[in-house]
Amino acid sequence: MQRFLIERQIPGASNLTTAELADIAKASNEVVDGLGVPYKWINSYVAGDKIYCVHEAESAEAVQEHARRGGFPANLVVTVANEFGPQSAAV
Repeated sequence: MQRFLIERQIPGASNLTTAELADIAKASNEVVDGLGVPYKWINSYVAGDKIYCVHEAESAEAVQEHARRGGFPANLVVTVANEFGPQSAAV
């Protein structure tokens, strides 16, 4: 599977309550369970009027289908080319 970064433009996203985010998570999990293809939601981050999600799927089309079924925007879907962090620095 490939890893994808998804940008979802949701006005007022930073003002969503914990309960509202839980409802979104529940809806997302239900869609993942019903997709019938390998799919994994890794994590999401709320910032300003956007939610950034990291998902693993076989294709960008599967990510778009997840968004369509869940009623979530997927304004940008890009394949993650590589990952790194502080542990990646040469010692």
